[in-house]
Amino acid sequence: MIMKFLRGLGGDKNEEPTKHEAVDYKGFSIVATPRKAPGGWTTEGVISKQAGDNTRSERFIRADMLMSEEEAVDYSVNKARKIIDEQGERLFKE
Repeated sequence: MIMKFLRGLGGDKNEEPTKHEAVDYKGFSIVATPRKAPGGWTTEGVISKQAGDNTRSERFIRADMLMSEEEAVDYSVNKARKIIDEQGERLFKE
């Protein structure tokens, strides 16, 4: 019973994230990709940056859940901005 509940928190793994328009911020591109999950919408997205002919990307997922897709998109973009402010180029270090 508890395991079923915990698995349910992750949402449907087969469900594709909803992709939204890219937002430019300090030379980075942010695309919010929230998913519908039990209890709301997830906070997640992709941060990318063009480096010459290559595009470097990093996916982020946070534990925060929001009640509407619109709120999740706004919150995901704000979280990505905070990640960029805190880590900048270090985000892509291997």
